[in-house]
Amino acid sequence: MTHPALWRRLLAEFCGTALLVTAVVGSGIMATELSPDDVGLQLLQNSIATAFALGALILTFGPVSGAHFNPVVSAADWLLGRRAGTGLTTSDLGGYVLAQTAGAIAGSILANLMFALPAVDLSTKDRAAGHLWLGEIVATTGLILLIFALARSGRTAVAPAAVGAYIGAAYWFTSSTSFANPAVTIGRAFTDTFAGITPASVPGFIAAQVVGLAVAVGLLLALYPDVARAADHVNVAHDSAEPATNHTTRAPVR
Repeated sequence: MTHPALWRRLLAEFCGTALLVTAVVGSGIMATELSPDDVGLQLLQNSIATAFALGALILTFGPVSGAHFNPVVSAADWLLGRRAGTGLTTSDLGGYVLAQTAGAIAGSILANLMFALPAVDLSTKDRAAGHLWLGEIVATTGLILLIFALARSGRTAVAPAAVGAYIGAAYWFTSSTSFANPAVTIGRAFTDTFAGITPASVPGFIAAQVVGLAVAVGLLLALYPDVARAADHVNVAHDSAEPATNHTTRAPVR
């Protein structure tokens, strides 16, 4: 399989993650302005906007980088791919994680500026609690299982809708509202708004997400022993010279 140049893939990961966080934070700000006295409605507005934006971003950037937008998805791709010589290389993984994290911070800053808030305003919203970390483990595990199950069964064409739907639903069935993404977690620390998380709460969330990664990889190897061969389909990177009909899309996170 021919992959686009690494710089193109990193640019796609940066832009896609930035726009994803912009959607998460921006819709959260708008929700609080439109429905200031109804937290439930705020969460509904935030989750719908995030789910739709995620699906659109996977469609936009998937053919270039695979649209990971999420370090645990990239790490799973690397881990599983080691078994079959597929997926991201070690250097690719490092580049993806850096691009995703920088993009997430940039997206938070962009959302702040669009709503006339300070560009960097560290969150004061505490999210440090065991039940929230458990929610992150569940959300992350389910996300990775979904993405690799789709890739392994050749159903990556439905990934934009499926991943968007999963994240939209996980807003509601997890106690943490499903961050499920270390880069996005870091980015959301840079906004003191509805979607924010205090910097002190970030390590706990990331640790839970790494646990979710480990659980998901173990389950994937048990359920789908040949899943390693799907790593290249998770890391979709068809060269732009190929016919459009041969393109497949891949999916992340929030």
